[in-house]
Amino acid sequence: MSAPGVRAGFQLLGSTRRLLHKLDKCAVFRNYTGSSALNQNAAPALPAGSSEEIVLPRKKKWDKIAVLQALASTVNRDPTAAHYMFQDDPYLFPKTSAEFKLYSLSQESGRNTAKYIINTYPKYFQKDYAEPHIPCLMPEAFEPQINDISEDALNERIQLRQVKAAVDIFDQLIQGGTTVSLETTNKLLDLLCFYGDRDPVRDDQPEHKEADEVEAVQEDFQKRQKGRLRKASDLIGVVWRENNNAERIFNLMPEKNEHSFCSLIRGMVKYGAYTKAFSMYADLLNNRMTADVHTFNALLAAAPNTREKYNEKWELIVETLNQMSEQKVQPNLLTFNAVLKSLRKCGSLARTQSLQTLNEMKALGIEPSLATFDHLLGIFYKAASSVRGPTDMIFEVLDEIEGKSFVARDPDDVYFFSNAMRVCLDLKDVELAYRLHQLLGEGENWKLLGDAFQQSVFYGRFFNLLCMMEHIDMVMKWYKDLIPSLYYPNSQGMMDLLQALDTDSRLDLIPQIWKDIKQLGHTNKADLVEEVLALMARDKQSPEVQASFADCSLAVKSVYEVGDRGRTALEWTASALGNITFLLLRAGRMQEAWGILQLFKENNRIPGEALLAEFLECAKERRDNDLAIDLVKLAASFSLTTTAKFASRVKEEFLLSEEQKKSLEELDVLSSDSSGSDSDSDSE
Repeated sequence: MSAPGVRAGFQLLGSTRRLLHKLDKCAVFRNYTGSSALNQNAAPALPAGSSEEIVLPRKKKWDKIAVLQALASTVNRDPTAAHYMFQDDPYLFPKTSAEFKLYSLSQESGRNTAKYIINTYPKYFQKDYAEPHIPCLMPEAFEPQINDISEDALNERIQLRQVKAAVDIFDQLIQGGTTVSLETTNKLLDLLCFYGDRDPVRDDQPEHKEADEVEAVQEDFQKRQKGRLRKASDLIGVVWRENNNAERIFNLMPEKNEHSFCSLIRGMVKYGAYTKAFSMYADLLNNRMTADVHTFNALLAAAPNTREKYNEKWELIVETLNQMSEQKVQPNLLTFNAVLKSLRKCGSLARTQSLQTLNEMKALGIEPSLATFDHLLGIFYKAASSVRGPTDMIFEVLDEIEGKSFVARDPDDVYFFSNAMRVCLDLKDVELAYRLHQLLGEGENWKLLGDAFQQSVFYGRFFNLLCMMEHIDMVMKWYKDLIPSLYYPNSQGMMDLLQALDTDSRLDLIPQIWKDIKQLGHTNKADLVEEVLALMARDKQSPEVQASFADCSLAVKSVYEVGDRGRTALEWTASALGNITFLLLRAGRMQEAWGILQLFKENNRIPGEALLAEFLECAKERRDNDLAIDLVKLAASFSLTTTAKFASRVKEEFLLSEEQKKSLEELDVLSSDSSGSDSDSDSE
C-alpha cells in the first residue's frame, strides 16, 4: 500500500475512534447498546439467553402542538398591546381596569349565552363539521333520557349533576321498598357533599338562590355562631345546614363503608361544620374503619377552627397526624400544606413547628409547591406585625425556588407571587422584587400568577416598590413595559408615580402622565387631579416646560367643566382654580388666566393673596394699568382685607392717569367702609 493510502487509513481509523468516543458520551447511545462503545470488556445490558430485541426508533414522535410551541417561543410580549383575550376585537381594547373587567365579563357572558342556546336547543346543532371530532363544541346532554323510577335513572341524574332530582328519585325508591346499592348511594353522597346539597349553577345560567334557602342559611348561622361577631361574608357562601339531605340519606343507609363516612366528613369541612366533622370522624373510628388521606387533609385544615388557644390547636393537629400514622395512611403534598396553612392560625407556635413540618416533608421526599412557600411566608411575615424579630425566610425561599419551573399542584399556589411581593414591599427590597419577578419568566410560572385580580395586586405592589426605591428612568422603563398590557394602575399607583417624578425632579413628564391618567379613567379622582395641578404650579420651570404645563392645565380644566366619559364633572376648589391661573400666568397667557380668575366668583371661591400678587407683577411687567386697576376692583368685590394694600401698590408702581387715580381712591373709600363695618360687627 502506498504512503498516501496508509495515511488515509490512519485518518479514517482516527475519525472512527473520535465518533465512537462521542457516541460513548451520549446517554441515548449507552441506553440502546447497554455498554460503552470503547469498553469491549463491559458486561452486556441483557442477561444471557434473553430473546428481547433492541429496536432503534427511526423517527421522533413530536407532540401535536410542538410546532406551535416552537413558533410561540420566538415571539416576545408586546408591551403596547392589549391582553391577548381581546385580540379578536380591537374595537374593545380596554383602557382602564374597569373596562378590562367589564369587557372580560361581557366576553364570558357571550360565551355562556352561546352555550345556553346550544344546550337548550341541541337538535339544531347536531351537524359536526370538525375533523377530527371536538366534543366541547357539541351540545352537552342536560336532559335525562331515563324517565322511570329506577337505580339507572338515579345514576343518570347523578351523572348530570341534578342534585334535587337525584334526591327525589332516591326517596321514591326507598318509599317503594327498593334497596339502592351501596355504590350508588355513595355516589349520591359525593354529589350532595360536593355541591352543598343544592343544584350547581351551570356555566350558561345565572346563579339564583331561593328565599327559603337564604332564610335557612341565616338561621343556621345564628345558631352556630353565637358568641362570635359575624361578618357579612359569612352569609354569602353555602353552609352546612342541620339535618340536610346528606345527613338524612347517610342515616338511612342500611350499611356504610369508609367511602360513606369520608364523603360526609369532607362535605362538612368544606361548608364550615368543623365540629360535626370531627364528631363524624369519631364515629368512623368507632366502626373500626380507616379514613383516606383526603379526609385527613380536610380534618387538618379544620383543626384550628375547633379550638380557641394556640397550643390546643397545635395539639389537635398533632393528634390527627398521629392517628394518620397509626392507620398507616401515607401523607401527600396537600397534607403538609394543610398543616402549614393551619399553623398560620397558631400564633407564636407557628415558626418553630412550621420548620419541623418542612423538614419532615423533605425527609419523606415530597417536593414542596408554591403554596408551601406561601404558607411559610404567611407564618414568618405577618401583615402589620413589626414586633416580631427579623427573619431571612424570604431570601431562603427565593434561593430554593430560583430558576425552577412549577406546575399547579395545590389550589393555593396562585397566592404565592402576590403575597411574596407584599413581603418585598414591606421590606423595601427592590432587588428581591426583581428576583421574584424574574421567577415568573421560568417555564410557565406565569400561569400561577392567578386571576386578573391577583395579577393586578402583584404588579401594583411591584410598581409601588419601584416608585419608592428606583431612579425615575428605571421607573419609566417599567411603566412603559407593564402598562397597559399587564397592569392597569389605580389612582394610588398614579399618585406613587407622581411622587417619584417629584423626588427625581422630573416634573416635565407630568403632561405625558396626565394623558395616561385620562386614558386610564382616573380623572374623577379629585385628590389625584389636584396633585397634578399642585406639582406643576409649585415651582417655576423653563419657558418650554411652562408652555406644556399651561396646555396641560387647560386639559385638566375640561374635567371640571364637562367631566370625562359621561361622569359628573368635578367640583371646583380654590386651590385648583389658583394653580391653573398660576400656570397660565407663567406661560404668558394673561387673557386665559383672567378668564380663570372670573371663575372664582362664579363658583363662590376666594383667590389667595399670592395669586393676586402674581397677577399684579405680570401687569407691572406689561405696564398694563387697566389690568392692575381691574385686579384691585376684583379684590374689592371679594371684600379682601388686602384691597387697600394692592391699591397703594398700584399708585406707587404704575404711571396712572388722573381718572385712574380717582377710581382707585373711590375703591379705597369703599374698602375702608367695608372693613370698618366688619370691625363694628366683630365688636358687637
